[in-house]
Amino acid sequence: MTQTSNDISPAALLIGGNGKTGRRVAENLRAQGRPVRIGSRTGAPAFDWNAPGTWGPALEGVDRVYVTYYPDLGFPGAAEQAGAFAEVAVATGARRLVLLSGRGEAAAQHAEECLKASGADWTVVRASWFNQNFDEDFFLEPVRAGELALPTADAVEAFVDADDIAEVVVAALTDDRHSGRTYELSGPRLMSFADVAAELSKATGREIAYVPVSDEEYRGVLRKTGLPQEFADLFTQILDGRNAHLVHGVQEVLGREPKDFADYAREAAASGVWEV
Repeated sequence: MTQTSNDISPAALLIGGNGKTGRRVAENLRAQGRPVRIGSRTGAPAFDWNAPGTWGPALEGVDRVYVTYYPDLGFPGAAEQAGAFAEVAVATGARRLVLLSGRGEAAAQHAEECLKASGADWTVVRASWFNQNFDEDFFLEPVRAGELALPTADAVEAFVDADDIAEVVVAALTDDRHSGRTYELSGPRLMSFADVAAELSKATGREIAYVPVSDEEYRGVLRKTGLPQEFADLFTQILDGRNAHLVHGVQEVLGREPKDFADYAREAAASGVWEV
């Protein structure tokens, strides 16, 4: 029987279901009356990418999975783990897999192929830099401090909103029309980090400066803060221009324009997250 968006499904497993996109996917599915299971080390049952023995219990009783990988699908070993997990999922009956992948990341695209090789009923959702990196992730404290010191020069990125990603994922999880499709998502305009700082300044009512730094200087900051050095490698996606163009997956799936960064910034500022 073909699963449509109007059918009530068994539970969906959301790996990283407490994260930026996973939390929003969970909220949307629950609003539709669909049961969800959060896949995390604190979940019940627990899920841990580095403990394959947890995968089977987490998959029990679910028929579809939203697959995210922390810290990034392009990190060493991620592709092999994603492929091995997909094989376990298919074997336990959870054939419908929606993978959050990265635009312009060759290693992430290798992970896509590993997942597809499992025989899963797949959809790939490719995104790059999230708006929410500035209020829910590693750019939060720099925004509060009033300075974005980053090795991005004047390169541009089409920042995409996590709300839009989540809505696309929910559509892919619940409607078979998206099976076997790859969607690339972006926001509605290209922005430099200087543009981002200007929008954040406007939204917060105080100056947020963008300060260009070298790759070496930024790696030093990562070492001091205990963040993986691979985060610095991700900036090559901006510097070489591989994602310096708009794509239209949000419009294709949802039939509307994606959220603009200025709207995101106003909403985030109103929440008080950047108050100091």
